[in-house]
Amino acid sequence: MATTLVRPRTTVAPASRAHKAPALRHLGPNWYASVMGTAIVANAGATLPYQLPGQRVACQLVWALSAAALAVLLTARAGHWLHHRDQARAHLLDPAVAPFHGCLSMALLAVGGGALIVGKDLIGTEAAVAVDAVLFTAGTAIGLLVAVLVPYLMVTRHKVEPGQATPVWLLPLVAPMVSAALGPLLIPHLPAGQAREAMLLGCYALFGLSLLATLLMLPLILGRLITSGPLPLLLTPTLFLVLGPLGQSTTAVNQLADMAPRSIGAPYAGALGAFAVVYGVPVMGFALLWLALAAAMLVRAARRGMGFAMTWWALTFPVGTCVTGAAGLARHTGLTAFAWLAAALFLALLTAWVTAAVHTLRGLRSGRLLLAPR
Repeated sequence: MATTLVRPRTTVAPASRAHKAPALRHLGPNWYASVMGTAIVANAGATLPYQLPGQRVACQLVWALSAAALAVLLTARAGHWLHHRDQARAHLLDPAVAPFHGCLSMALLAVGGGALIVGKDLIGTEAAVAVDAVLFTAGTAIGLLVAVLVPYLMVTRHKVEPGQATPVWLLPLVAPMVSAALGPLLIPHLPAGQAREAMLLGCYALFGLSLLATLLMLPLILGRLITSGPLPLLLTPTLFLVLGPLGQSTTAVNQLADMAPRSIGAPYAGALGAFAVVYGVPVMGFALLWLALAAAMLVRAARRGMGFAMTWWALTFPVGTCVTGAAGLARHTGLTAFAWLAAALFLALLTAWVTAAVHTLRGLRSGRLLLAPR
């Protein structure tokens, strides 16, 4: 099961395509997690309550890296679909791989949001708005499609049992929450009135869609852990994926509260500001509880010889959403404790990103990460 999740299972390629772009044959949608993890470093670092000299410049460079990685990966995945359609279809029908298609949406959204958060310093505000508008639209549309398609395939085509539940199942459901968290960045650039209100309430609808779907899925994941024991070693980092909807939903309500006064009248604007704190603080508390549990399980897996796999990228984006969520709570409550929490989580994010990036580059250089699963 672990190797299936890290790299999708092999199918026999048609003879006419077997020799074309062989390095792309096993390039699955899980690779988009590396783009997400890189973009969130830039986005979170630029919005931290504490800023060091040169920090924003470093974030600009990391965002540019994420944008370049996205362009390369989109091209590579297009080649995968062009030359290895049989394997691409097999990915959709593999219950361990299909949920990763949600990563495409989140990669587009993270890079697009980063364009307005920090990329505008490099490409200008007008270009940043255009880039974000395109990537937000595409990412949201793909996210909504995947949020319906993957559960549909799980019900009608995939053969799954309760003991197979993993946090990876959350991936297609979290993508609309990322749209809800990053959509508010576009509100100031929309015409006042109906357009802004529609964007605000549309983001709240995406928030509710993702939140309720996540609440339905989480009991399956926790129940599997309690009744069947720890995940296989290579899957252990995916426990951090549970932080994604928790941190991202906290980020979303705080971002939306910032834009509410510009988009909707009283009494709703004030109520939405209060909701950001009333919702965000308890959810952040649960996120810290899960973070402690996931960290303990990660240490356990490391002691038992857990090697590197692309699942290590699960240690980046979800933690980054908790950084932005804590920063939002610091902004709305004025509590220094949340500012320190955001800074501490960012250091953990930076450590995880450097570790995953170094091992990924080594795996690409050796070609190991592009080989067929054993």
